[in-house]
Amino acid sequence: CIVRPCAWCIPDQLDAGIRFFDLRIAHKNIKNTHNDTLYFAHAIYTLQTVKEALSTMAVWLEQHQKEVVILSCSHFYLLTDSEHQALVCYITQLFKDKLCPPQETPYLSQCWDLGQQVIISFDDETILHQHKELWSKIPYWYALYPKEIISYLEERQKAQGRAAHFFTSGLNLTEDTAVVVCNPCLTMRKLTMKSFSLLLDWVEKQTPGPDLTAVNIICGSEPLCLCGYRAEDREPGTE
Repeated sequence: CIVRPCAWCIPDQLDAGIRFFDLRIAHKNIKNTHNDTLYFAHAIYTLQTVKEALSTMAVWLEQHQKEVVILSCSHFYLLTDSEHQALVCYITQLFKDKLCPPQETPYLSQCWDLGQQVIISFDDETILHQHKELWSKIPYWYALYPKEIISYLEERQKAQGRAAHFFTSGLNLTEDTAVVVCNPCLTMRKLTMKSFSLLLDWVEKQTPGPDLTAVNIICGSEPLCLCGYRAEDREPGTE
């Protein structure tokens, strides 16, 4: 996720294997100005603009033509209708034929053959009706405990299947004041790894394939950045 405190630039995150980006887009809306520049925001604004980040990503994809990324555009703080349209226009012109439309279930081999490398979901119904190359909103749910997330994933798996849908879940790593005061040596890395092992155990139990309950794509970002986790460190077949 671009908006969280991370020392890695976009190419570094991509090189590390991150393929899902939660992009919460905002306009600063500074009084008495007419600046239409958009940023990413999650409590604070990023220094890098949306256009700068996406253009950097486009360059990386051009150099890695068998890689596919999933961009979830949401929240849109203080964006006007015209800014929504300008954003979509920029995205479609930037990625062009690299966009993978939602009209059919994409297969990796098909994406390679067609040169499609970017799946973009957009959390705005009006825009979706106007731009058929965009995917609908990716459902997102977060919890305070790993077991709650696993329960959510299991319920979604049984209720909807995975054949033609994406959905995400997150673990809220922000502890309350009591935990922070009582554990002055507890770092974000330690907190993440304590929860991460349970999630990895769940991942190892999943199986790929065409079945509705099969899992074919799993993307994780926070543990990768915080802990230096690499897919090649896992046993074969557990990525």
